[in-house]
Amino acid sequence: MLPKILHFLRSEDGPTSVEYAIMLAMILMAVIGAITFIGMLTQDSYNYSKTEIERTFPDLGV
Repeated sequence: MLPKILHFLRSEDGPTSVEYAIMLAMILMAVIGAITFIGMLTQDSYNYSKTEIERTFPDLGV
């Protein structure tokens, strides 16, 4: 059992998989951050449009 553990610790497979997991986590954080940012910009745009429509056409009762 000890030789297998030592072989795993010496091989490059363990650290490489950890590096890939860290890179994947960083990519996911960037994607989630970008989607959140775009969502906030879109919400602001819709709110601005709604306000302008309500201001321009107050009789619509929107």
